Amino acid sequence: MAIGLNNLRAPKGATHKKKRVGRGPGSGLGKTAGRGEKGQKSRSGYSAKIGFEGGQMPLHRRLPKRGFTNIFKKEWIEVSLSALEQSFDANEEVTPERLHERGLIKKARRDVVVLGTGDISKALRISAHRFTKSAREKIEKAGGAVTVITRAPETSPEV
Repeated sequence: MAIGLNNLRAPKGATHKKKRVGRGPGSGLGKTAGRGEKGQKSRSGYSAKIGFEGGQMPLHRRLPKRGFTNIFKKEWIEVSLSALEQSFDANEEVTPERLHERGLIKKARRDVVVLGTGDISKALRISAHRFTKSAREKIEKAGGAVTVITRAPETSPEV
């Protein structure tokens, strides 16, 4: 039999009939239409609010608050020496922008700290906002140079 637009149909078992609730006792879903007996959940328009426990004090309000978030906390993007060793060639310039291009950091605008984890054998000229003591020593021992990036202090407009 050839397939044409006149005899297209879904494969057997791919579709099923819509459940017609509340259409008499013969359907098996008459009277309460599968909603159980009385109560808020059996009414139309009911939607459970997040965290609502039927009037009981919700769990998120029963538990005590703990800790706080320091809004002045400084966020640093950490880069290890071993990552720099793998991603850069000898005598190359390393800046936050170059780190972003190579995929070592996600945002070039955040402050970068170079950590001393791993070893470095290449002489790299690295610019970052902060260096750990061990990182600085290892970079200079390998013949590289360290440049600390400082942000210019923001000046308020004169009144």
